[in-house]
Amino acid sequence: MSIIRDEAQPQLREANRVLEAAQRRMLVVDLLCIAWATIGAQIARFGGNEQSLDVGNQRTSYTFISLLLIVTWWLVLGTGGSREDQVLGYGPEEYRRVIKSTLWLFGAVAIISYVFQLDTARGYVAIALPLGIVSLLAGRWIVRATLVAKRQQGRGLQRVLLIGGPHTTRHLHRQLSMHPEAGYLPVAAHMPEPSSLESIQTESGPLPVIGHGKGIDDVLEAIRDSAATAVAITAGAAFDPMVLRQLGWQLAARNIGMIMAPALTDVAGPRIRTQPVAGLPLIHVTTPKLEGSKRVIKRSFDILTSVTLLALLALPMGLVALLVRLDSKGPAIFRQQRVGRAGAPFWMFKFRSMVADAEARLESLRQHNDGAGLLFKMKQDPRITRLGKVIRKYSIDELPQLLNVLRGEMSLVGPRPPLPSEVIGYDDFAHRRLLVKPGITGSWQVSGRSNLSWEDALRLDLYYVENWSLTQDLLILARTIRAVLSRAGAY
Repeated sequence: MSIIRDEAQPQLREANRVLEAAQRRMLVVDLLCIAWATIGAQIARFGGNEQSLDVGNQRTSYTFISLLLIVTWWLVLGTGGSREDQVLGYGPEEYRRVIKSTLWLFGAVAIISYVFQLDTARGYVAIALPLGIVSLLAGRWIVRATLVAKRQQGRGLQRVLLIGGPHTTRHLHRQLSMHPEAGYLPVAAHMPEPSSLESIQTESGPLPVIGHGKGIDDVLEAIRDSAATAVAITAGAAFDPMVLRQLGWQLAARNIGMIMAPALTDVAGPRIRTQPVAGLPLIHVTTPKLEGSKRVIKRSFDILTSVTLLALLALPMGLVALLVRLDSKGPAIFRQQRVGRAGAPFWMFKFRSMVADAEARLESLRQHNDGAGLLFKMKQDPRITRLGKVIRKYSIDELPQLLNVLRGEMSLVGPRPPLPSEVIGYDDFAHRRLLVKPGITGSWQVSGRSNLSWEDALRLDLYYVENWSLTQDLLILARTIRAVLSRAGAY
Protein backbone atom coordinates (compact mmCIF):
# COMPACT_ATOMS: atom_id res chain seq x y z
CA MET A 1 0.00 0.00 0.00
CA SER A 2 1.44 3.41 -0.94
CA ILE A 3 2.32 5.61 1.98
CA ILE A 4 1.96 8.79 -0.06
CA ARG A 5 -1.28 10.55 0.79
CA ASP A 6 -3.79 11.17 -1.95
CA GLU A 7 -3.01 14.91 -2.13
CA ALA A 8 0.65 14.10 -2.84
CA GLN A 9 -0.14 11.90 -5.81
CA PRO A 10 -0.96 14.80 -8.20
CA GLN A 11 2.28 16.58 -7.30
CA LEU A 12 4.28 13.40 -7.81
CA ARG A 13 2.61 12.69 -11.13
CA GLU A 14 3.14 16.27 -12.31
CA ALA A 15 6.80 16.23 -11.25
CA ASN A 16 7.29 13.03 -13.22
CA ARG A 17 5.38 14.43 -16.22
CA VAL A 18 7.45 17.63 -16.32
CA LEU A 19 10.71 15.70 -16.05
CA GLU A 20 9.72 13.08 -18.61
CA ALA A 21 8.59 15.78 -21.04
CA ALA A 22 11.99 17.49 -20.68
CA GLN A 23 13.76 14.18 -21.30
CA ARG A 24 11.67 13.50 -24.41
CA ARG A 25 12.47 16.96 -25.76
CA MET A 26 16.10 16.32 -24.97
CA LEU A 27 16.11 13.10 -27.02
CA VAL A 28 14.80 14.98 -30.04
CA VAL A 29 17.03 18.04 -29.57
CA ASP A 30 20.13 15.86 -29.15
CA LEU A 31 19.32 13.98 -32.34
CA LEU A 32 18.75 17.20 -34.31
CA CYS A 33 21.96 18.81 -33.01
CA ILE A 34 24.04 15.72 -33.79
CA ALA A 35 22.52 15.36 -37.26
CA TRP A 36 23.16 19.04 -37.99
CA ALA A 37 26.78 18.80 -36.84
CA THR A 38 27.55 15.56 -38.65
CA ILE A 39 25.81 16.30 -41.94
CA GLY A 40 27.07 19.88 -41.83
CA ALA A 41 30.64 18.60 -41.41
CA GLN A 42 30.22 16.24 -44.36
CA ILE A 43 28.90 19.01 -46.61
CA ALA A 44 31.56 21.48 -45.44
CA ARG A 45 34.35 18.97 -46.05
CA PHE A 46 33.21 17.28 -49.25
CA GLY A 47 30.58 19.63 -50.68
CA GLY A 48 27.88 17.85 -52.66
CA ASN A 49 30.26 15.13 -53.84
CA GLU A 50 29.84 11.64 -52.45
CA GLN A 51 33.07 10.42 -50.89
CA SER A 52 33.98 7.06 -49.45
CA LEU A 53 36.41 5.54 -46.97
CA ASP A 54 38.46 2.35 -47.37
CA VAL A 55 37.42 -0.10 -44.64
CA GLY A 56 39.36 -3.31 -45.25
CA ASN A 57 38.61 -4.33 -48.80
CA GLN A 58 35.34 -2.42 -48.86
CA ARG A 59 34.52 1.18 -49.83
CA THR A 60 32.10 2.75 -47.34
CA SER A 61 30.41 6.04 -48.19
CA TYR A 62 30.69 8.95 -45.78
CA THR A 63 26.90 9.18 -45.81
CA PHE A 64 26.75 5.78 -44.13
CA ILE A 65 29.55 6.81 -41.76
CA SER A 66 27.62 9.96 -40.86
CA LEU A 67 24.47 7.96 -40.13
CA LEU A 68 26.46 5.52 -37.99
CA LEU A 69 28.11 8.41 -36.12
CA ILE A 70 24.74 10.08 -35.51
CA VAL A 71 23.24 6.95 -33.94
CA THR A 72 26.36 6.14 -31.91
CA TRP A 73 26.77 9.72 -30.67
CA TRP A 74 23.10 9.84 -29.62
CA LEU A 75 23.42 6.56 -27.72
CA VAL A 76 26.70 7.58 -26.05
CA LEU A 77 25.06 10.70 -24.63
CA GLY A 78 22.51 8.45 -22.97
CA THR A 79 24.99 5.91 -21.61
CA GLY A 80 27.16 8.80 -20.40
CA GLY A 81 24.39 9.84 -18.01
CA SER A 82 23.74 13.25 -19.58
CA ARG A 83 19.97 12.70 -19.47
CA GLU A 84 19.68 11.40 -15.89
CA ASP A 85 17.06 12.96 -13.62
CA GLN A 86 19.60 14.22 -11.07
CA VAL A 87 21.54 16.43 -13.48
CA LEU A 88 18.66 18.06 -15.35
CA GLY A 89 17.70 21.65 -14.67
CA TYR A 90 20.48 22.76 -12.35
CA GLY A 91 24.27 22.92 -12.20
CA PRO A 92 27.01 22.33 -14.78
CA GLU A 93 27.12 18.54 -14.45
CA GLU A 94 24.72 17.98 -17.37
CA TYR A 95 26.89 20.06 -19.70
CA ARG A 96 30.04 18.44 -18.37
CA ARG A 97 28.67 14.98 -19.18
CA VAL A 98 27.71 16.07 -22.68
CA ILE A 99 31.25 17.28 -23.35
CA LYS A 100 32.86 14.27 -21.69
CA SER A 101 30.73 11.75 -23.62
CA THR A 102 31.43 13.52 -26.90
CA LEU A 103 35.18 13.62 -26.31
CA TRP A 104 35.19 9.93 -25.37
CA LEU A 105 33.38 9.10 -28.60
CA PHE A 106 35.74 11.05 -30.83
CA GLY A 107 38.69 9.67 -28.90
CA ALA A 108 37.40 6.19 -29.73
CA VAL A 109 37.05 7.21 -33.38
CA ALA A 110 40.67 8.36 -33.41
CA ILE A 111 41.88 5.12 -31.80
CA ILE A 112 39.89 2.91 -34.19
CA SER A 113 41.18 4.89 -37.17
CA TYR A 114 44.76 4.44 -35.96
CA VAL A 115 44.50 0.74 -35.06
CA PHE A 116 42.78 -0.25 -38.30
CA GLN A 117 44.73 2.30 -40.38
CA LEU A 118 41.60 4.04 -41.61
CA ASP A 119 42.24 7.25 -43.51
CA THR A 120 39.40 9.15 -41.85
CA ALA A 121 39.14 12.70 -43.19
CA ARG A 122 40.60 14.99 -40.52
CA GLY A 123 38.62 17.97 -41.75
CA TYR A 124 35.38 16.03 -41.31
CA VAL A 125 36.20 15.21 -37.69
CA ALA A 126 37.63 18.68 -36.99
CA ILE A 127 34.33 20.29 -38.04
CA ALA A 128 31.91 17.75 -36.54
CA LEU A 129 33.47 17.76 -33.04
CA PRO A 130 33.34 21.48 -32.13
CA LEU A 131 30.14 22.08 -34.09
CA GLY A 132 28.49 19.17 -32.28
CA ILE A 133 29.57 20.30 -28.81
CA VAL A 134 28.42 23.88 -29.36
CA SER A 135 25.09 22.75 -30.87
CA LEU A 136 24.43 20.23 -28.09
CA LEU A 137 25.19 22.73 -25.34
CA ALA A 138 22.95 25.33 -26.99
CA GLY A 139 20.14 22.79 -27.42
CA ARG A 140 20.47 21.58 -23.84
CA TRP A 141 20.34 25.19 -22.63
CA ILE A 142 17.06 25.75 -24.47
CA VAL A 143 15.50 22.58 -23.03
CA ARG A 144 16.78 23.48 -19.57
CA ALA A 145 15.32 27.00 -19.83
CA THR A 146 11.86 25.51 -20.40
CA LEU A 147 12.23 23.10 -17.47
CA VAL A 148 13.56 25.82 -15.15
CA ALA A 149 10.72 28.18 -16.09
CA LYS A 150 8.14 25.56 -15.10
CA ARG A 151 9.89 24.81 -11.80
CA GLN A 152 10.17 28.49 -10.94
CA GLN A 153 6.41 28.72 -11.44
CA GLY A 154 6.03 25.96 -8.85
CA ARG A 155 5.30 23.20 -11.34
CA GLY A 156 6.98 19.81 -11.37
CA LEU A 157 8.55 20.14 -7.91
CA GLN A 158 9.11 17.27 -5.50
CA ARG A 159 7.63 17.82 -2.04
CA VAL A 160 10.51 17.31 0.38
CA LEU A 161 10.37 16.47 4.10
CA LEU A 162 13.49 17.77 5.86
CA ILE A 163 14.76 15.61 8.72
CA GLY A 164 17.23 17.02 11.25
CA GLY A 165 17.79 19.62 13.94
CA PRO A 166 16.52 23.21 13.75
CA HIS A 167 19.81 24.71 12.55
CA THR A 168 20.63 22.16 9.84
CA THR A 169 17.02 22.04 8.68
CA ARG A 170 16.85 25.84 8.40
CA HIS A 171 20.08 25.89 6.41
CA LEU A 172 18.94 23.16 4.01
CA HIS A 173 15.57 24.89 3.57
CA ARG A 174 17.36 28.11 2.62
CA GLN A 175 19.59 26.39 0.07
CA LEU A 176 16.74 24.48 -1.60
CA SER A 177 14.41 27.48 -1.60
CA MET A 178 17.05 29.63 -3.29
CA HIS A 179 17.20 27.20 -6.22
CA PRO A 180 13.72 25.98 -7.19
CA GLU A 181 15.19 25.08 -10.58
CA ALA A 182 16.75 22.07 -8.85
CA GLY A 183 13.22 20.68 -8.50
CA TYR A 184 12.73 20.52 -4.70
CA LEU A 185 10.05 22.17 -2.56
CA PRO A 186 10.56 21.88 1.25
CA VAL A 187 7.12 21.42 2.82
CA ALA A 188 7.78 20.34 6.41
CA ALA A 189 10.40 19.24 8.92
CA HIS A 190 10.71 16.21 11.18
CA MET A 191 12.99 16.20 14.23
CA PRO A 192 14.54 12.95 15.44
CA GLU A 193 15.21 14.50 18.86
CA PRO A 194 12.40 15.57 21.25
CA SER A 195 11.49 19.24 20.84
CA SER A 196 8.66 21.63 21.70
CA LEU A 197 9.00 23.46 18.37
CA GLU A 198 5.88 23.45 16.22
CA SER A 199 7.57 25.27 13.35
CA ILE A 200 10.97 26.51 12.21
CA GLN A 201 11.26 30.13 11.19
CA THR A 202 12.79 30.48 7.72
CA GLU A 203 13.34 33.41 5.39
CA SER A 204 10.14 32.57 3.52
CA GLY A 205 8.05 32.01 6.65
CA PRO A 206 7.42 29.26 9.21
CA LEU A 207 8.16 25.67 8.19
CA PRO A 208 5.84 23.29 10.10
CA VAL A 209 7.42 20.61 12.27
CA ILE A 210 5.62 17.29 11.92
CA GLY A 211 6.43 14.78 14.61
CA HIS A 212 9.54 13.75 16.52
CA GLY A 213 11.40 10.49 16.93
CA LYS A 214 14.13 8.33 15.41
CA GLY A 215 11.97 5.33 14.65
CA ILE A 216 11.06 4.26 11.13
CA ASP A 217 7.36 4.47 11.93
CA ASP A 218 7.84 8.06 13.16
CA VAL A 219 9.41 9.09 9.86
CA LEU A 220 6.83 7.25 7.76
CA GLU A 221 4.02 8.93 9.67
CA ALA A 222 5.61 12.35 9.10
CA ILE A 223 5.85 11.57 5.39
CA ARG A 224 2.19 10.58 5.32
CA ASP A 225 1.08 13.72 7.19
CA SER A 226 3.18 16.07 5.05
CA ALA A 227 2.29 14.39 1.75
CA ALA A 228 6.01 14.40 0.91
CA THR A 229 7.36 12.64 -2.17
CA ALA A 230 11.01 12.80 -1.06
CA VAL A 231 12.98 12.88 2.19
CA ALA A 232 16.14 14.92 2.81
CA ILE A 233 18.12 13.78 5.85
CA THR A 234 20.50 16.45 7.16
CA ALA A 235 23.73 16.06 9.10
CA GLY A 236 21.84 16.85 12.31
CA ALA A 237 19.74 13.69 12.09
CA ALA A 238 21.52 11.20 14.37
CA PHE A 239 20.03 7.96 13.09
CA ASP A 240 21.46 4.56 13.95
CA PRO A 241 23.13 3.19 10.75
CA MET A 242 20.90 0.09 10.75
CA VAL A 243 17.75 2.21 11.18
CA LEU A 244 18.87 4.45 8.31
CA ARG A 245 19.44 1.40 6.13
CA GLN A 246 16.02 -0.03 6.91
CA LEU A 247 14.44 3.37 6.32
CA GLY A 248 16.01 3.40 2.87
CA TRP A 249 14.40 0.04 2.12
CA GLN A 250 10.99 1.29 3.24
CA LEU A 251 11.24 4.47 1.15
CA ALA A 252 12.40 2.60 -1.94
CA ALA A 253 9.45 0.22 -1.64
CA ARG A 254 7.11 3.21 -1.60
CA ASN A 255 8.78 5.11 -4.47
CA ILE A 256 9.85 7.94 -2.16
CA GLY A 257 13.17 9.60 -2.88
CA MET A 258 15.86 9.53 -0.18
CA ILE A 259 18.40 12.36 -0.15
CA MET A 260 21.37 12.55 2.19
CA ALA A 261 22.44 16.16 2.82
CA PRO A 262 25.88 16.29 4.49
CA ALA A 263 27.14 19.37 6.30
CA LEU A 264 29.35 20.26 3.31
CA THR A 265 28.24 23.45 1.57
CA ASP A 266 29.38 25.31 -1.54
CA VAL A 267 31.31 22.30 -2.85
CA ALA A 268 30.99 21.49 -6.56
CA GLY A 269 30.56 17.97 -7.91
CA PRO A 270 34.05 17.52 -9.44
CA ARG A 271 35.61 17.99 -5.98
CA ILE A 272 33.54 15.18 -4.48
CA ARG A 273 34.37 11.49 -4.86
CA THR A 274 32.53 8.68 -3.12
CA GLN A 275 34.55 5.63 -2.11
CA PRO A 276 32.69 2.57 -0.73
CA VAL A 277 34.67 0.91 2.08
CA ALA A 278 33.10 -2.22 3.57
CA GLY A 279 29.66 -0.97 2.54
CA LEU A 280 30.29 2.50 4.04
CA PRO A 281 30.25 5.35 1.48
CA LEU A 282 33.15 7.67 2.31
CA ILE A 283 32.99 11.15 0.77
CA HIS A 284 36.36 12.48 -0.33
CA VAL A 285 36.62 16.25 -0.90
CA THR A 286 39.69 17.30 -2.86
CA THR A 287 41.64 20.47 -2.11
CA PRO A 288 41.00 23.14 -4.76
CA LYS A 289 44.17 24.18 -6.59
CA LEU A 290 44.25 26.42 -9.64
CA GLU A 291 47.79 25.62 -10.68
CA GLY A 292 49.78 23.57 -13.16
CA SER A 293 47.83 22.58 -16.26
CA LYS A 294 44.64 24.21 -14.95
CA ARG A 295 46.35 27.59 -14.68
CA VAL A 296 47.87 27.19 -18.16
CA ILE A 297 44.45 26.33 -19.65
CA LYS A 298 42.76 29.29 -17.97
CA ARG A 299 45.51 31.73 -18.98
CA SER A 300 45.59 30.44 -22.57
CA PHE A 301 41.81 30.83 -22.80
CA ASP A 302 42.06 34.38 -21.41
CA ILE A 303 44.74 35.41 -23.91
CA LEU A 304 43.02 33.88 -26.95
CA THR A 305 39.61 35.32 -26.08
CA SER A 306 40.82 38.80 -25.07
CA VAL A 307 42.92 39.16 -28.24
CA THR A 308 39.97 38.08 -30.38
CA LEU A 309 37.53 40.44 -28.64
CA LEU A 310 39.93 43.39 -28.77
CA ALA A 311 40.40 42.84 -32.50
CA LEU A 312 36.65 42.64 -33.10
CA LEU A 313 35.74 45.54 -30.82
CA ALA A 314 38.58 47.93 -31.63
CA LEU A 315 36.44 50.28 -33.75
CA PRO A 316 33.36 50.25 -31.44
CA MET A 317 35.60 50.87 -28.42
CA GLY A 318 37.26 53.78 -30.23
CA LEU A 319 33.82 55.26 -30.92
CA VAL A 320 32.80 54.90 -27.26
CA ALA A 321 36.03 56.63 -26.19
CA LEU A 322 35.26 59.53 -28.52
CA LEU A 323 31.68 59.84 -27.19
CA VAL A 324 32.95 59.85 -23.60
CA ARG A 325 35.27 62.76 -24.40
CA LEU A 326 32.46 64.67 -26.13
CA ASP A 327 29.94 64.00 -23.36
CA SER A 328 31.91 65.55 -20.48
CA LYS A 329 35.32 66.95 -19.62
CA GLY A 330 38.02 64.49 -18.70
CA PRO A 331 39.88 61.47 -20.12
CA ALA A 332 38.06 58.69 -21.95
CA ILE A 333 39.71 55.98 -19.85
CA PHE A 334 39.37 55.95 -16.07
CA ARG A 335 42.17 54.26 -14.12
CA GLN A 336 41.60 53.02 -10.59
CA GLN A 337 43.85 50.99 -8.33
CA ARG A 338 42.42 47.58 -7.47
CA VAL A 339 43.77 44.53 -5.64
CA GLY A 340 44.56 41.41 -7.65
CA ARG A 341 45.73 37.89 -7.00
CA ALA A 342 47.71 37.43 -3.76
CA GLY A 343 47.01 41.06 -2.83
CA ALA A 344 49.06 42.55 -5.68
CA PRO A 345 47.80 46.04 -6.63
CA PHE A 346 47.19 46.97 -10.28
CA TRP A 347 45.57 49.74 -12.30
CA MET A 348 42.17 48.69 -13.66
CA PHE A 349 40.89 50.37 -16.84
CA LYS A 350 37.30 51.42 -17.54
CA PHE A 351 35.55 53.83 -19.84
CA ARG A 352 34.90 56.89 -17.69
CA SER A 353 31.21 56.93 -16.74
CA MET A 354 31.42 59.63 -14.04
CA VAL A 355 32.55 63.23 -13.86
CA ALA A 356 36.30 63.76 -13.74
CA ASP A 357 36.37 64.61 -10.00
CA ALA A 358 34.17 61.69 -8.92
CA GLU A 359 36.74 60.33 -6.46
CA ALA A 360 36.95 63.67 -4.65
CA ARG A 361 33.16 63.74 -4.17
CA LEU A 362 32.97 60.21 -2.73
CA GLU A 363 33.25 61.08 0.99
CA SER A 364 30.31 63.49 0.82
CA LEU A 365 28.10 60.72 -0.59
CA ARG A 366 28.93 57.82 1.75
CA GLN A 367 25.85 58.44 3.89
CA HIS A 368 23.70 57.61 0.83
CA ASN A 369 25.32 54.21 0.24
CA ASP A 370 22.93 51.66 -1.33
CA GLY A 371 25.65 49.01 -1.60
CA ALA A 372 26.21 45.94 0.54
CA GLY A 373 28.76 45.60 3.31
CA LEU A 374 32.10 47.02 2.21
CA LEU A 375 30.82 48.00 -1.25
CA PHE A 376 29.77 51.58 -2.06
CA LYS A 377 26.95 51.89 -4.59
CA MET A 378 24.25 54.49 -5.24
CA LYS A 379 21.20 53.81 -7.37
CA GLN A 380 21.00 57.53 -8.22
CA ASP A 381 24.66 58.58 -8.11
CA PRO A 382 24.88 62.28 -9.10
CA ARG A 383 28.44 61.77 -10.35
CA ILE A 384 27.36 59.59 -13.29
CA THR A 385 27.29 61.36 -16.66
CA ARG A 386 24.51 61.10 -19.23
CA LEU A 387 26.49 58.71 -21.42
CA GLY A 388 27.74 56.95 -18.28
CA LYS A 389 24.22 55.82 -17.41
CA VAL A 390 23.96 54.07 -20.76
CA ILE A 391 27.34 52.36 -20.82
CA ARG A 392 26.99 51.23 -17.19
CA LYS A 393 23.58 49.65 -17.85
CA TYR A 394 25.03 47.44 -20.56
CA SER A 395 28.50 47.04 -18.91
CA ILE A 396 30.14 48.72 -21.91
CA ASP A 397 32.33 50.65 -19.48
CA GLU A 398 34.02 47.34 -18.54
CA LEU A 399 35.39 46.61 -22.03
CA PRO A 400 38.84 48.24 -21.50
CA GLN A 401 39.46 45.59 -18.83
CA LEU A 402 40.23 43.25 -21.73
CA LEU A 403 43.61 45.02 -21.67
CA ASN A 404 44.00 44.04 -18.01
CA VAL A 405 43.24 40.45 -19.01
CA LEU A 406 45.83 40.54 -21.77
CA ARG A 407 48.41 41.97 -19.34
CA GLY A 408 47.76 39.12 -16.92
CA GLU A 409 46.35 41.31 -14.13
CA MET A 410 42.78 40.04 -14.50
CA SER A 411 40.92 37.08 -15.96
CA LEU A 412 37.77 36.97 -18.06
CA VAL A 413 35.98 35.21 -15.18
CA GLY A 414 36.74 35.60 -11.50
CA PRO A 415 35.78 37.43 -8.29
CA ARG A 416 34.98 41.15 -8.46
CA PRO A 417 38.23 43.21 -8.32
CA PRO A 418 38.17 44.92 -4.88
CA LEU A 419 39.43 48.35 -3.88
CA PRO A 420 42.34 48.57 -1.41
CA SER A 421 39.96 50.17 1.10
CA GLU A 422 37.68 47.13 0.90
CA VAL A 423 40.52 44.63 1.38
CA ILE A 424 41.52 46.36 4.63
CA GLY A 425 38.15 45.30 6.07
CA TYR A 426 38.41 41.67 4.91
CA ASP A 427 38.34 38.82 7.41
CA ASP A 428 40.10 35.49 6.89
CA PHE A 429 37.24 34.12 4.77
CA ALA A 430 37.03 37.16 2.49
CA HIS A 431 40.81 37.07 1.90
CA ARG A 432 40.31 33.77 0.06
CA ARG A 433 38.85 35.83 -2.81
CA LEU A 434 42.44 36.88 -3.55
CA LEU A 435 43.61 33.33 -4.27
CA VAL A 436 42.73 33.82 -7.95
CA LYS A 437 42.82 36.74 -10.38
CA PRO A 438 39.77 39.03 -10.34
CA GLY A 439 37.51 38.86 -13.37
CA ILE A 440 35.64 41.12 -15.76
CA THR A 441 32.62 38.97 -15.01
CA GLY A 442 31.85 36.30 -12.45
CA SER A 443 29.19 34.62 -10.37
CA TRP A 444 28.31 37.99 -8.82
CA GLN A 445 27.73 39.47 -12.29
CA VAL A 446 25.23 36.80 -13.36
CA SER A 447 23.44 36.57 -10.00
CA GLY A 448 22.22 40.10 -9.38
CA ARG A 449 25.29 42.35 -9.40
CA SER A 450 24.67 45.35 -7.11
CA ASN A 451 21.41 43.84 -5.82
CA LEU A 452 23.35 41.14 -3.94
CA SER A 453 24.07 41.41 -0.24
CA TRP A 454 27.73 41.39 0.81
CA GLU A 455 27.29 37.90 2.30
CA ASP A 456 25.79 36.49 -0.89
CA ALA A 457 28.42 38.16 -3.10
CA LEU A 458 31.19 36.77 -0.89
CA ARG A 459 29.66 33.30 -0.88
CA LEU A 460 29.45 33.27 -4.69
CA ASP A 461 33.03 34.44 -5.05
CA LEU A 462 34.35 31.85 -2.60
CA TYR A 463 32.37 29.12 -4.35
CA TYR A 464 34.05 30.11 -7.62
CA VAL A 465 37.52 30.20 -6.04
CA GLU A 466 37.14 26.76 -4.48
CA ASN A 467 35.41 25.02 -7.39
CA TRP A 468 37.01 26.42 -10.55
CA SER A 469 36.56 24.61 -13.83
CA LEU A 470 36.72 25.68 -17.48
CA THR A 471 33.14 24.48 -17.92
CA GLN A 472 32.03 26.81 -15.14
CA ASP A 473 33.87 29.71 -16.80
CA LEU A 474 32.11 29.04 -20.11
CA LEU A 475 28.71 28.87 -18.41
CA ILE A 476 29.31 32.15 -16.57
CA LEU A 477 30.36 33.85 -19.81
CA ALA A 478 27.18 32.60 -21.50
CA ARG A 479 25.03 33.77 -18.59
CA THR A 480 26.79 37.16 -18.60
CA ILE A 481 25.23 38.00 -21.95
CA ARG A 482 21.75 37.45 -20.51
CA ALA A 483 22.61 39.39 -17.33
CA VAL A 484 23.91 42.36 -19.32
CA LEU A 485 20.84 42.46 -21.55
CA SER A 486 18.48 42.24 -18.57
CA ARG A 487 20.38 45.08 -16.82
CA ALA A 488 19.37 43.66 -13.41
CA GLY A 489 21.40 45.22 -10.58
CA ALA A 490 23.31 47.56 -12.93
CA TYR A 491 23.78 50.99 -11.33
